[in-house]
Amino acid sequence: MEYEAGKFDVIVIGAGHAGCEAGLAAARLGAKTLIITINLDMVAFMPCNPSVGGPAKGIVVREIDALGGEMGRNIDKTYIQMRMLNTGKGPAVRALRAQADKFAYQHEMKKTIENEPNATLLQGMVERLIIEDGLCQGVITKTGAIYRSKTVVITTGTYLRGEIIIGELKYSSGPNNQQPSIKLSEHLKELGFELVRFKTGTPPRVNSKTIDYSKTEIQPGDEVPRAFSYETTQYITDQLPCWLTYTNERTHKLIDDNLYRSPMYSGMIKGTGPRYCPSIEDKVVRFNDKPRHQLFLEPEGRNTQEVYVQGLSTSLPEDVQKKILETIPGLEKAQMMRAGYAIEYDAIAPTQLWPTLETKLIKNLYTAGQINGTSGYEEAAGQGIMAGINAGLNALGKEQLVLSRSDAYIGVLIDDLVTKGTNEPYRLLTSRAEYRLLLRHDNADLRLTEYGHNIGLISDERFEKFVAKKEAIEAEKKRLMSTFIKPSKQVQELISSLGGSELKDGIRAADLLKRPEMTYDHIEELLPSEVSLDSEVKEQVEVQVKYEGYIEKSLQQVEHLKKMENKKIPENIDYDAITGIATEARQKLKKIKPLSIAQASRISGVNPADISILLIYLEQGKIARIAN
Repeated sequence: MEYEAGKFDVIVIGAGHAGCEAGLAAARLGAKTLIITINLDMVAFMPCNPSVGGPAKGIVVREIDALGGEMGRNIDKTYIQMRMLNTGKGPAVRALRAQADKFAYQHEMKKTIENEPNATLLQGMVERLIIEDGLCQGVITKTGAIYRSKTVVITTGTYLRGEIIIGELKYSSGPNNQQPSIKLSEHLKELGFELVRFKTGTPPRVNSKTIDYSKTEIQPGDEVPRAFSYETTQYITDQLPCWLTYTNERTHKLIDDNLYRSPMYSGMIKGTGPRYCPSIEDKVVRFNDKPRHQLFLEPEGRNTQEVYVQGLSTSLPEDVQKKILETIPGLEKAQMMRAGYAIEYDAIAPTQLWPTLETKLIKNLYTAGQINGTSGYEEAAGQGIMAGINAGLNALGKEQLVLSRSDAYIGVLIDDLVTKGTNEPYRLLTSRAEYRLLLRHDNADLRLTEYGHNIGLISDERFEKFVAKKEAIEAEKKRLMSTFIKPSKQVQELISSLGGSELKDGIRAADLLKRPEMTYDHIEELLPSEVSLDSEVKEQVEVQVKYEGYIEKSLQQVEHLKKMENKKIPENIDYDAITGIATEARQKLKKIKPLSIAQASRISGVNPADISILLIYLEQGKIARIAN
């Protein structure tokens, strides 16, 4: 029997990585927020590898933090290892990665939500949405509870019609044998949403006590203190190592011999899997020339013996998985505590969303995370904070926020999804960002803190510190631009010791810093600053001075893009009335309904010739209005 259970400004369905960020963002904006999840013990659960960050993904975590989100703060309190990746490469591809204590991560996030004054955390299963006059106005649970709201955010992850597959075994389930959400998926289909079927997978977990680590290579954390959040001041020092081992030809033969039992190749799995995180079966088949593949042994926490075998994702039968482990150095006698599995689930085609993550079909309804066709905790959290911000701002009657491709990786992620869609689980890569030199790990605060402060997620105190940092960077850059270093004995000896060519004349400190062998520390040695500078300020000065020419070129491209973004397309435009546009382009434009010429130009199947015709049509319309 249905009953009225409460009224809220925002309701978030699901409390995974997208749901936590969405719920916290909306609540912190001042919206009364309900976060409803199937199982309260699974808040912020990590069903796949227990880690946060990595290439592109680590930058997203920094962006979430710069906007006022929680993922960075939470992992900083609960990691067991922290490493900066790609330190030998340029700043555009450097990224932080943390190994998480998955249980501590969950408990800390749940505590944070429970302590948020405007957030209510509730266990329940949503089966239907309340839709009236094309507006979403609440939800109805399995027990008949009716919760009404101004906006709703769906963040159901891989729970929609989830099915777990291990060899010949297939059964209805969410991740980690949780209840799946069946009726909500059916309801979305009834409402007219186009659903797609995707697949992801996870590897076996083994008992640490049964691993022979002497046959593996140790992978320690960085000794330098590091953090994702700009607010973190205390660092965890007692880090745990990960370990590296490899598959071999025996492993590959065993997999080849049992491919007929793999649900991926028998036809049992219908969903499309992630290209950039393939199963071990897929890797062996696709890269059959490679004699071995890397496997990382990652502890799942400080108070468990479970170790995650990263790189061995599989849906082969359990008996085959055990035999595979026996072929791997260090794992010959490892006890498998949990078998690897594949999970199939429903997602919505993300081209059905506006850039705010509101659905085009139903107003005041938003979606975020794996339901939008992505893979990864970080991609989910990045969408979650944006959906939560926009659902909250909408509920409070305020203007919503859209990040551009030049603002953030989050902007690239959402624009890719809503403009291009995805035919497989989407993963962020640095190569997807055309302005990646601007979208760096080190400058997320410079790019996004102002947005976070303007909407109310960044405190005045934090913003004042940010402004002081910006001013310190500019002051030091100005000093280096205006101060000359003469070719003294000390200078020449330092340059020679670094393998550089000696100075023939005096040189601006900034120009000397541009030399590849020079670092800010070298300049500081020659030209000490009168004020004590923070390490983050020094890092920014070095990056901005060294890459000044490249950054300037990227900024010019961004200015060109902004002109295109400013050329808006009316929502009520009739594409059938525009002669000369190719049939495929017309179909895509009608389906995606781009909001600007820039967005239209990024749609697959819309060519430059179609854009030119569209521009002329819009200009003619403007001329006609002026004439009238």
